[in-house]
Amino acid sequence: MKHYLFILFYLFCNVFIYAFQGSFWVYLFCFLMFSAVVVWGSFDIGLGYFVNSITHKRTKIKEVALTFDDGPTEFTPKFLDLLKENNIKATFFCIGKQIEKYPETFQRMVAEGHTIGNHTYSHSNNTGFLSTSKMIQEIEKCDEVMLNIGNSKTNLYRPPFGVTNPNIAKAIRKTHKKSIGWNVRSLDTITEDEKKIYRKVTKGLKKGSIILLHDTSEKTYNVLEDLLVFLGDKNYSTFTIGKFENH
Repeated sequence: MKHYLFILFYLFCNVFIYAFQGSFWVYLFCFLMFSAVVVWGSFDIGLGYFVNSITHKRTKIKEVALTFDDGPTEFTPKFLDLLKENNIKATFFCIGKQIEKYPETFQRMVAEGHTIGNHTYSHSNNTGFLSTSKMIQEIEKCDEVMLNIGNSKTNLYRPPFGVTNPNIAKAIRKTHKKSIGWNVRSLDTITEDEKKIYRKVTKGLKKGSIILLHDTSEKTYNVLEDLLVFLGDKNYSTFTIGKFENH
């Protein structure tokens, strides 16, 4: 995707500059347009602008992946109970600090057969501004915590906030991780209305969708209850990340 964006932008700028005889304002406009494309590429993980991320599974089967970010938390055991009751395996992208805070819950995730992914050690709000070396530290420290507490290793990584840039791309390569995105975003961390979250998720579902949720609140737990009923009614099965190759 990123190659097409560069090519299209290059052609656009050349035509635009030629048509308007290369004035200062034209160059400024092109620079601003390029900056906008870079920012868009940084925040939209589905574009694959800096990192090629798995955002869905190519399949003809009615199946989706349930993924949960930012745990474990005080709410995670309820999520695990519900998943166990419905015999469903999910993928949890865990924060190292949270694993240290709730070690027994993390151990339960592993013991019950859920797939575990790395979501950095601290999930810093400054993730997009960290150096490559600092990003590597964030990823490797989370790996260390996972191994020490849950005897668990993973090659799956989900960038906090879905933000990518050259430094993050280098860190992912150097730590030999596979970047995991999504194509159905619930926005459950910023939306208070459970019905709106539910509608957003179910409206965007397709065969092979990867759904982004968070095991961090009661409201998302309630949405998950309704979502599992919906999936059952629509004859959707579930898969976990890392169990397939195509994307």
